[in-house]
Amino acid sequence: MNYKIRILPRWLIFLLDLLCVQGSLFFSFLLRFNFDLEQVNNYSLKLILGLSLAINAILFYILRSYAGIIRYTNIEDTFRLLIINSITALFYFTINLIINQSHSILLFPVSVVAINFFTANFVLISYRLLVRYCFKFYKLNKQVEKHKTKAAVYDTTEHGLHTKKVINDLPNGDIQIVAFLDDTMAKGGNLMEGLPIYHTDESSIEKLKNEGVELFIIANRNISKEKLNYLVDTCLNYGIKVQQVPPIQQWFNGKLASDQLKNINIEDLLEREVIKITNENVYFEIKDKRILVTGAAGSIGSELVHQLINYRPSLIILCDKAETPMHELSIALREKNMHVNIKSYMGDICDRVRMEHLFEIYNPEVVFHAAAYKHVPLMEDHPSVAIINNVLGTKILAELAVANGVDKFVMVSTDKAVNPTNIMGASKRIAEIFTQSFYKQLSNEAKNSKNENQRPTRFVTTRFGNVLGSNGSVIPRFKQQLEKGGPITVTHPEITRYFMTIPEACQLVIEAGVMGQGGEIFVFDMGEPVKIVDLARKMIRLAGKEPEVDIQIVFTGLRPGEKLYEELLNNAENTMHTYHDKILIAKVREYDFETVSRKVDKLIASAKRHYTLETVGQMKELVPEFISANSVYENLDKILD
Repeated sequence: MNYKIRILPRWLIFLLDLLCVQGSLFFSFLLRFNFDLEQVNNYSLKLILGLSLAINAILFYILRSYAGIIRYTNIEDTFRLLIINSITALFYFTINLIINQSHSILLFPVSVVAINFFTANFVLISYRLLVRYCFKFYKLNKQVEKHKTKAAVYDTTEHGLHTKKVINDLPNGDIQIVAFLDDTMAKGGNLMEGLPIYHTDESSIEKLKNEGVELFIIANRNISKEKLNYLVDTCLNYGIKVQQVPPIQQWFNGKLASDQLKNINIEDLLEREVIKITNENVYFEIKDKRILVTGAAGSIGSELVHQLINYRPSLIILCDKAETPMHELSIALREKNMHVNIKSYMGDICDRVRMEHLFEIYNPEVVFHAAAYKHVPLMEDHPSVAIINNVLGTKILAELAVANGVDKFVMVSTDKAVNPTNIMGASKRIAEIFTQSFYKQLSNEAKNSKNENQRPTRFVTTRFGNVLGSNGSVIPRFKQQLEKGGPITVTHPEITRYFMTIPEACQLVIEAGVMGQGGEIFVFDMGEPVKIVDLARKMIRLAGKEPEVDIQIVFTGLRPGEKLYEELLNNAENTMHTYHDKILIAKVREYDFETVSRKVDKLIASAKRHYTLETVGQMKELVPEFISANSVYENLDKILD
């Protein structure tokens, strides 16, 4: 049976505090005169105790020292008592000064005032701490029969201490912090708040496991990704669960509750150290501009919109044909109450008349083209649809951008466009070839023009790999399979992929729009590739399961058009450095626009008739490096050879 411990009435604490200060003052007199009552009686104790009672009653009332719950006494409460006793001591000295001038006597001996200052503080603070620790002892004995999960906290800063305090002091909590971990303070057997501090090396974590620690709490939000991965991997190897304290901004009313501890997500481990771009030109290039974002309701497009808002354009036009995602994005933007004019425009980029209408009404100055079909297996089955959306849609937008005097056209491409082995990647490469050759043609025409002020639309391309959490990507699919109890399906044991965050990818796209002068393909340092089967195993273990025991991993074979390893640069390409060492410009082969335009028109005409083999064959003529893999179109490669 649980009994609720009642809080003492405030008036009782008020009286108890007054009794303590009165007793402390009397004891100070006794101590000063070696407990000789005759010497003590030489002083007007009634007057002295009366004045003391009055000043302390007033100070206790004003500073509300009685208002705190004694069993939760903290530093603020003790500091308040120190202030009260300091003011009281000053009051005694002031009384002495006044009386001494008129009667040449001291009502409060200086030595008694000094002794009383320390005695009163000791008594008032000690009885509060005694109550606090008695309550804690009572609570521990009441819960002795309840099993608590032993946990260790990584971080010996204020966040780590606060995490320990919240969790250990929580009534009916099921977690008990028993140790801290730190890389530097672990030397010499240091203790913090009575708990040992361990090092983060593997032997220390193994020792903690042997002592019954089942949970590892990371309170340091500034931990590097390398360190985070090391700690998670090591803890998982010893069967220790890992959780993380949320950012301070997410604490309830500025306080942390134990149920706010979050499991480590695989996204936290895959994220690299974010490349920070401090290019002031981004703000000046976008501020007060009219911006069009195609595919605005998608993963990349919606994040682009959220980031572009921060640069205060005069207008952002959201273009997409997906009704429900567009509606949800509009609601989310309205809730943020941004002081930016935002217009939603339902439209298909392959509908030239509808796009003409868009450009005529809003006259955008910068276009971020993120609309595309991106799923490899689906496009492998529907190549004509891939061409119509990814090539025709890009062609329509590019031509309208030039016709309407758009300054910049930034196209979002993919690493699958490099040495493509599938329809989707090849369609994006064709879109790259068209826009680059189109810009080259426009530049040549501008040079030959007598109008020196004429500047053509600048076409810029960005390439990057897989983004974490995008619609239909591998991580959300693995999570769904985990929720169903498995199995997790991986196409091949050796398949690898590059990963980056959606915000980081969009940052690159925006940066390219400012940095690009026309015709460039920007590529990004994607870090190290990740083996998908290792990713699956880690996700299983983060979920508290054991791979191949609780959750099976099944290899299904490479899908049509799928690569084992993805690339960011063609073998025939080289790169140029930019102002940032993590951002490069790919120097690709150049194409004649008239030839490209003729072949693209022929390709689109074939796609509109949905002639599958003819469409794919023409794609391979346009992109000679397009060699199909695990696909029914491999026979076309033999014929073309």
